Amino acid sequence: MDPENQSEWTKPACERHIPFWRQVIDQGAITQDVLHHNYPGSGTETEPFLVSWLPDDPRNPMLFTTFKKVGITVVVSTATLAVALASSAYSGSTKQVMEGLDVGTEVATLGLSLFVIGFALGPLFWAPLSEFIGRQYPFIVSFGAMTVFLAGCAGAQNIQTLLVLRFLAGTAGSSPLTNAGGVISDMFRAEQRGLALCLFAAAPFMGPVIGPVIGGFLGMNAGWKWVEGFLAALSGVLWLMMACFVPETYAPVLLRQRAKRLSQKTGMVYRSKLDVENEGSVSLKRMFATSLLRPWVLLFREPIVFMLSIYIAIIYGALFMMFAAFPIVYQRGRGWNQGVGGLAFMGIAVGMIVGTIYTIPDNRRYTRTVKRHGGFAPPESRLPPVMLSAVCIPVGLFWFAWTNSPSVHWMASIAAGVPFGCGIVLLYLGIMGYLIDSYTIFAASVLAANAVLRSLFGGIFPLFTAYMYEGLGIHWASSIPAFLTVACMPFPFIFYRYGEAIRKRCPYSAQSEVYVRKLQVAAQQSENVSVADADTDAVHAAIDGRVWFFPESDVANGWDTPAGNGSELWYQISFESSTKTASAEIAFFANSTQGFDAPEKYSIQVNVSGEWAEVSNANYSSPVANGITRATWDGVDADKIRLVFAPQEEKKVRLVEFKVFGEVVAEN
Repeated sequence: MDPENQSEWTKPACERHIPFWRQVIDQGAITQDVLHHNYPGSGTETEPFLVSWLPDDPRNPMLFTTFKKVGITVVVSTATLAVALASSAYSGSTKQVMEGLDVGTEVATLGLSLFVIGFALGPLFWAPLSEFIGRQYPFIVSFGAMTVFLAGCAGAQNIQTLLVLRFLAGTAGSSPLTNAGGVISDMFRAEQRGLALCLFAAAPFMGPVIGPVIGGFLGMNAGWKWVEGFLAALSGVLWLMMACFVPETYAPVLLRQRAKRLSQKTGMVYRSKLDVENEGSVSLKRMFATSLLRPWVLLFREPIVFMLSIYIAIIYGALFMMFAAFPIVYQRGRGWNQGVGGLAFMGIAVGMIVGTIYTIPDNRRYTRTVKRHGGFAPPESRLPPVMLSAVCIPVGLFWFAWTNSPSVHWMASIAAGVPFGCGIVLLYLGIMGYLIDSYTIFAASVLAANAVLRSLFGGIFPLFTAYMYEGLGIHWASSIPAFLTVACMPFPFIFYRYGEAIRKRCPYSAQSEVYVRKLQVAAQQSENVSVADADTDAVHAAIDGRVWFFPESDVANGWDTPAGNGSELWYQISFESSTKTASAEIAFFANSTQGFDAPEKYSIQVNVSGEWAEVSNANYSSPVANGITRATWDGVDADKIRLVFAPQEEKKVRLVEFKVFGEVVAEN
């Protein structure tokens, strides 16, 4: 069958729109446009058709509607919160576990620690698996398994069964802790990711804070089995929500499934362009084994991942230490019952809410930074909130340490949770954003490495808390994590100053940046510009006199740049297939009152086989304001072409026309 001869198509037509329900259940769903698109290649084993995203592709997660993106983000973030809540709600019922199963404090506390340690082991499997088979199936399988194990906990008749099932529930339920961040990076560009990460960042910490309140009152009034039953019911509801409302979002998997579906329908050979560009000589088995080891490699070979994971791990350990410390300080020291003792965590919860609110104006700061850097803000621009949290967290911990005596009013020590909780959210949000931006295609493995260390600290700290408080007293014992956070305080300042240089020396970070650039180009509808939120439809772009992307009726005011600050900007046209280019006509608008002027110089660059280079033997006419500027060069077949220039100091550029021709066009 000749795929270019549409008269040969005899199979029923595909849909032109993919309903959301079908996106959820069918990863390889295609439309008529996808089926009949003219892909580069010959459709043979040696030269397959290369499948990439189409303009306005309904299955491209980057082009989902805002409503759909927000809905998916809410579901996966709620699932993350539920897993974190399941870890700590148990602590509110440890007294009933001790009485009902006749065990001591240390053994009963293992139900909390083993669940959290399961967080450390689970991501080593779920995270790399998600980078091979996608995010959707690991979500469904892992959350379903956690529901079953938690239901088993509710029926446990002895401590051994309870501890084993709690550990398995934590291992199975850890998938959202890493894969939810991957889903967000799949759907949102860096400049859009801040508010989405806000929801995700609050969940792993807000869950543990809410858990003791629910577990305390429910355990005190209904028993520990009802606590586990409640957690099983909650996870079961969220499992159904994920199965019904979270489609696959990982682009390499979606394009691979699309290529497979196209091959089945046409009998020709299709392959994902991303797979072809990134394939190696190793076998799939070897690749999977490597991916299982990748979180460890990232943790111990990438200083960015190691140092920031240590930092978060200490904060996470301090938070989980509170689950053992608060009963000592408030229930034993002040005589509060379990339910009221759980309310002591509300100070931390208020701080987390404050931190979450703070992220809204901070996201506007980040957006301005994106624009100031021509659409590609460096990952280090995520770190200012982390620097603020580096001060807030030790302040809150020292405050709590020296105001938690029964002789001091209880409000003083609970209020100390506000800067601590605020700092937790800002630190987690900033570091997660920094790691995802630095290691985007390895986001799940990076988050897994982070979760491993974080969960180990969170699981171990509660085990020695009682002994530490008994030996050191409530003041000095509470000061230990505060001193540890002071030791970590320089980390964000170091990466803010030297992070770019460090990232260039980190192989995984450098590889991720190259890969993501390709992915971002594939996700563009028709243009790729260096200025965010540009009115790109206003530019008249043409090939050989034909309007290439925009109808002539759409020609409007043009594409405006920020005022010049020495940075180069560009306007790029991405062709559907390799296209001959030989000359261009450019029109710059000038108006001194409005601050617009033509640049002093410019250049034309073409992209051939993934590499950018300036055109050969270029003849550039001087930039003309309010007229036509012409450029010619040796004809070359290109995949993409871009106009590169730097606006004059404090001047803006308005590009109103960029025409590209396959031959040298004579002046009229």
